[in-house]
Amino acid sequence: MDDSPTEHFEHAEHAEHVAHLGDKFLIKVSVTIAILAVAAATVGSLETLETAAAIGDKNDAVFIQNKVTDNWSFFQAKSIKKNAYDIAAASGGPLADDYKAQAKRYETEGKELLTKGEELERQTDVKLETSERHEHRHHILTVGVTLLHISIAIATIAIIMRGQKWPWYSALVMGAAGTLIAVLAYF
Repeated sequence: MDDSPTEHFEHAEHAEHVAHLGDKFLIKVSVTIAILAVAAATVGSLETLETAAAIGDKNDAVFIQNKVTDNWSFFQAKSIKKNAYDIAAASGGPLADDYKAQAKRYETEGKELLTKGEELERQTDVKLETSERHEHRHHILTVGVTLLHISIAIATIAIIMRGQKWPWYSALVMGAAGTLIAVLAYF
């Protein structure tokens, strides 16, 4: 990520200074640096968005998992009550039919809670998978933006060395690689 939100303006300012020198090659290098800076800023922003999405989905997964835990606790309580009413109904007596009805009600409610719990667990799994996908993209974008930043530094060497072309060519290759890697993060 960038150290300063104005870093890209600094690259443009350097390009302006080089433009006053009148050397067409150095102007090309300066424009290249400006383009690479825009690409780095864009990829850096995408990296930040993927990080935020990964964290958000993990938080959602934890929240849903808490619901799952609550649901299973409620299911267990219903199951215990059902079993207690089953025992009471089996003991006979004048309230045996009422106890059977209560046991049946808790059994039905337990099945509903079981279904709900399984659905919540599926939702947790989906959120975790989505988070992992965002995290994977984040890692790829980190490599891409790093290569773009390195390409900017290498292109700057071409200016410092007053027209040496090999740093500029190296910067073009590295910038293209960084951009390609960033694009591949979404495939």
